[in-house]
Amino acid sequence: MIPFSPPHIDQKIVDEVSKALLSGWITTGPRTKQFENELTEYIGCKKTICLSSATAGLELILRWYGVKAGDEVIVPAYTYCASANVIMHCGAKPVMVDCNAKDFNASVEAIRAAITSKTKVIIPVDISGYPADYDQINALVHEPRIINQFVPETKEQEQLGRILVMADAAHSIGATMNGKQSGNLTDISVFSFHAVKNLTTAEGGAICLNLPEPFNCEKIYNDLNRMSLHGQSKDALAKTQIGNWKYDVIEPGYKCNMTDIQAAIGLVELNRYESNLTRRKEIFKQYVDGFRSKDWAIIPPYKSEGKESSYHLFLLRIEGIKESKRDAIMQQIFEAGVSVNVHFQPLPLLTAYKSQGYIMSDYPEAWSKYENEITLPVYFDLTDDQVKTIISVVINSIEKVTR
Repeated sequence: MIPFSPPHIDQKIVDEVSKALLSGWITTGPRTKQFENELTEYIGCKKTICLSSATAGLELILRWYGVKAGDEVIVPAYTYCASANVIMHCGAKPVMVDCNAKDFNASVEAIRAAITSKTKVIIPVDISGYPADYDQINALVHEPRIINQFVPETKEQEQLGRILVMADAAHSIGATMNGKQSGNLTDISVFSFHAVKNLTTAEGGAICLNLPEPFNCEKIYNDLNRMSLHGQSKDALAKTQIGNWKYDVIEPGYKCNMTDIQAAIGLVELNRYESNLTRRKEIFKQYVDGFRSKDWAIIPPYKSEGKESSYHLFLLRIEGIKESKRDAIMQQIFEAGVSVNVHFQPLPLLTAYKSQGYIMSDYPEAWSKYENEITLPVYFDLTDDQVKTIISVVINSIEKVTR
């Protein structure tokens, strides 16, 4: 069986994790701080904080910005549940918007239509690693009419004076737009380092701060660091200094810091990330070459003028089929020894959101993409022979089911 997305764990990672384990420091410490600094340099943002997950990062920023009951946060209907769950955790309302026709990301016009005086944050999602339309979204929140609608209720909201744009960049580390790295494309971006991501730390995530002046991103980093450690005024590393044991708890915070064991994996992965991306590009090219002659194949967007994906997921769509036929095709592919997936079930299909009154028919573009989408394996250790097998199996399965 060709697996869908196994992590790339080799001896180099084993050695670095062993060093961390034997160092006497396994929680948040020097390796985590080094990883944060190297990420900041790679991305070009102002400051980075690493955490236990991207989900934790998304929620910490919503909490930091003062999002609460009565507020609205705009999010795509086509995304993983984490993007919206964090809004619910804060007591706010997820306002879902439909996809673009051209790709899987949120429609800017749908975002515009969804903005009200209650809107505090927009969360674009870089589905499959292809950046959302940040130029247009950033311009939108600066429009005088949109700014005039904004009702600030915290000092952070007053300081920004507009809707915050927070990228759910869980898929897109290494993607670029207009020559800039993902993580440096809007106010704040949040990466995931989950086991299936391009760059993994087993579990983990990072917040990349790029807020404009007069925000002090160093201070915000310190605030987020405190929030991620129960609101404690000193982290474990600071408390190791002689006579520095005493601390305060400034607020009832959370527990979502990254450990040095995780950071040890991340440092290895970041150091070789460009070669990882090169291999992913090669796999994408083989898929494109293998499917482009098929009149049923809808090739996912991954490179356009100004934008390039991180090549995280290959979202193949099959023209003219419905959900039941897509599922039958997937079953054929599995039976032939290839693991595939679907990214994603739109949020209104899920019980947690359906029960809140969200209706799938309100998001026709998301449905039209979901019902005929199959995600193919893309990972560093996938061989050319395996890619050829996948292409052959997918073609045969589609043609068997649709003939």
